[in-house]
Amino acid sequence: MGLLLYGSPGIEIKFDDRALQHLQIVITAKLRRHESFVFSWNDAPETGSGRSSIWLDPSSTLCYRYFGSRIPSINREWVDALMESANSGSGLNFLPEPPAHDTGHVLSESEVRDHH
Repeated sequence: MGLLLYGSPGIEIKFDDRALQHLQIVITAKLRRHESFVFSWNDAPETGSGRSSIWLDPSSTLCYRYFGSRIPSINREWVDALMESANSGSGLNFLPEPPAHDTGHVLSESEVRDHH
């Protein structure tokens, strides 16, 4: 289970490593372009099963902490769906991974860096 740490002192937001890697790609792409946006997710049952949101802008303090050391493969469709959400008026809403279509294409490091 990975953590997205937001602010100082950090708010800990738990995601599995695979989801966190996909969120990092989208959040980094938006912030690199100096775009501010809201990020929302559903809280885990142990924290009340509600919904939380944070405001992200280029001056936000973020830390991505992964449980495992391996970088997961990247699902282009998931990145695209998250980016579409991030570019909407309601901001980035965490979405579950869509079913994989076997295109045989996994994003390379340069594609991840330059995506959107």
